[in-house]
Amino acid sequence: MQITEVATGLRFPEGPVAMPDGTVLCVEMQEPRIDRVHPDGKVEVVAEPGGSPNGLAIGPDGALYVCNSGGYEYRDDVPGMLVPSTYLPAHHSGGRIERVDLATGDVTVLYSECDGHAFVSPNDLVFDDSGGFWFTDHGRWREREKTHGGLYYARSDGSSVQEMAYPLDAPNGVGLAPDGKRVYVAETFTGRLYAWDLSAPGEIDRANSLEAHGGHLLTGLPGFQLFDSLAVEEGGNVVVGTLVNGGLTVIAPSGDVVEHAPFPDLLVTNVCFGGPDRRTAYVTCSGTGKLVSVPWPRPGLQLAF
Repeated sequence: MQITEVATGLRFPEGPVAMPDGTVLCVEMQEPRIDRVHPDGKVEVVAEPGGSPNGLAIGPDGALYVCNSGGYEYRDDVPGMLVPSTYLPAHHSGGRIERVDLATGDVTVLYSECDGHAFVSPNDLVFDDSGGFWFTDHGRWREREKTHGGLYYARSDGSSVQEMAYPLDAPNGVGLAPDGKRVYVAETFTGRLYAWDLSAPGEIDRANSLEAHGGHLLTGLPGFQLFDSLAVEEGGNVVVGTLVNGGLTVIAPSGDVVEHAPFPDLLVTNVCFGGPDRRTAYVTCSGTGKLVSVPWPRPGLQLAF
């Protein structure tokens, strides 16, 4: 596998989005800012929303939608890598979902709570064909207490947000099956991938689930392997950024592990697909601060917007 470095020196990049013009949007969580990375490696700042922007997605209006986790501190006991702490910092500014005008960089907060419960650490999001979007709240640690995470569904105009699955254990990446009838969520510290069958856009079919949150466990990796964000292939496989065993783990809809593609970074967090045939994988190697690209053997799924 030939790895090409697209941009280096980034401060914990995440949330890549491949754009039609060949650029890639991503965040730098530590800065905190949203960048546009050009094919020649030039990095252009799009917006500076504060907190810690994380997952990104283009919405039906062409704007950029952002999961902002409110701020992180970073560990100083891991040489050669930038590693975020799991604990909420004193400067945490609150979790929220934001809309960014790509032309002006203007940032608008759409949601900061659901049913009176403040968001702690929104992490990743994906739009469906109806213009609604699914997103995860990762939850975080406070001293000796841990806040749960959850899965939510919202409208892009700021009119509605619903809690769809709770509690989850540090939910991270979220994606939709090619037919839109299943939503996937990866839990970080359990190394598990869950699926929820959908009866309609934004509606979970909760029948025949033993889990309190209504989902179905597809797979859990053995050993100390953690899950981060994910993307879906055109054929339905789920490609999950994998931590510690740094790389991309490909999981079939049945839950079977298809393959693991290793990368030279312990913190491989996110992937998206671009290029004319969506066979280029753009991958954030966050610990070493790089956005890289690799040819991918199968095409990625065409996103809704």
